[in-house]
Amino acid sequence: MPEFFEIEEVEEKVVLVGVSEQEGDDAEDSVAELSELVKTAGATVVGTLIQKRELIHPGTYVGTGKVQEIAEMIENLGATGIVCDDELSPAQLKNLESMLNTKVMDRTLIILDIFAARATTSEGKIQVELAQLKYRLSRLTGLGRSMSRLGGGIGTRGPGEKKLETDRRLIKNRIAQLNRELKEVRQHREITRAGRERSQVPVAAIVGYTNAGKSTLLNRLTDAGVLEEDKLFATLDPTTRMLELPGKQQILLTDTVGFIRKLPHHLIEAFKSTLEEAKYADYILHVVDASNSQREKQMHIVYDTFYHLDIKEKTIVTLFNKQDAVTEQEPLRDFKADHTLNISAKWGTGLEELKALLSEMLRENKILVERTVPYGEAGIIQQIRKSGELLEEDYRTEGIYIKAYVPMSLYGRLP
Repeated sequence: MPEFFEIEEVEEKVVLVGVSEQEGDDAEDSVAELSELVKTAGATVVGTLIQKRELIHPGTYVGTGKVQEIAEMIENLGATGIVCDDELSPAQLKNLESMLNTKVMDRTLIILDIFAARATTSEGKIQVELAQLKYRLSRLTGLGRSMSRLGGGIGTRGPGEKKLETDRRLIKNRIAQLNRELKEVRQHREITRAGRERSQVPVAAIVGYTNAGKSTLLNRLTDAGVLEEDKLFATLDPTTRMLELPGKQQILLTDTVGFIRKLPHHLIEAFKSTLEEAKYADYILHVVDASNSQREKQMHIVYDTFYHLDIKEKTIVTLFNKQDAVTEQEPLRDFKADHTLNISAKWGTGLEELKALLSEMLRENKILVERTVPYGEAGIIQQIRKSGELLEEDYRTEGIYIKAYVPMSLYGRLP
């Protein structure tokens, strides 16, 4: 009978390392957020070190004296590795591993690891693998001569292929293949978007900092059944659901991946098609965790990401969520938003007001008409129900009397 061995998963214990480059920066907040990321990835934080420096050290991230201090922390705390709060260069990674003789990770690697665990759709998995490979490819360069050397002895003479070149070639081939697959997925997404535009059903993208309550809001409004957890990046793949509004109006709500400070460039590029859901939406629902003391900075990061994605001239509704957890009475403002509301997605507070606001916003782009439609052209009434708002309908001898809000595209076709 075969003997089975139980493999025990080793819990990683890490020391967080950050650099504060100027007085009053957000280094401490950033490292605190890194701690949450590390916990989400499944590791335990056993120590933290933040060094104040004018510039990040190009060779070792922190100064060489601090590297010795980190080595002592690793030994004293029984840590299995360190996590740096910025993306490390290949040289920094190699030098720290050599000097500390331990596992060295950076913020980007942690985020990629979380994304890999959370991706469930084929598009999400492709995007994560693509980002991971691009990250790995950039770290192949300069990883030491040992990877480039040809071996000695019989059978090794001649041109051959260096290990570094083999790795680089394999990764580039896989990246090319994933890009082709992603292009097909994007084409499918564009067809879906075009279908939505033809149906003339407006779209609102739910955006915000990670863990602000976007999935909870979508679930509360539409019974979408999206995973809700008090963790960073609890959901990754976008979900779109229909929301019925007062007056039988309809709007599509699309949940998007959460934003975060220092969002890796590889991820912005890989998830561009997902993040662009906000770019092609008619409205943006910006969800803010009102109970978080860092909400102002988080809002700034969201708007900065909008800038990088070229998202502009959108009607923005900022929803100050988690009102049930707000303890301070400071006024909540967002000068970049067209409308603001205080809500609690968890308890449903303020959501009726949100629905009423969305109804009012949809009416702004429509014209109020009163007509008598001949029975022979009654088919247009169904289109009004679909893309407009039918207020009154009365069947009379001369035809069907209607009072309705209709979009401009339909107004010109009315009899």
